Amino acid sequence: MRLSKRIPVTEEVWKELAEMRGAGQTYNDLLTEMIELRKKRLLVEDVAISLQEDDFLPLSETRL
Repeated sequence: MRLSKRIPVTEEVWKELAEMRGAGQTYNDLLTEMIELRKKRLLVEDVAISLQEDDFLPLSETRL
């Protein structure tokens, strides 16, 4: 069963969301896509920080 919740947003945010939504795309689909994109961006940022800090373990030191 799908649970519906209300998320209060300003008129400006509502308009921007509406402009971002693709044809036939629900707001749920749009928000799900935005969440996934943010997760991926955060992962890329974490990897970039690790590269800058040289915070990787060489494969030769790992056990499989």
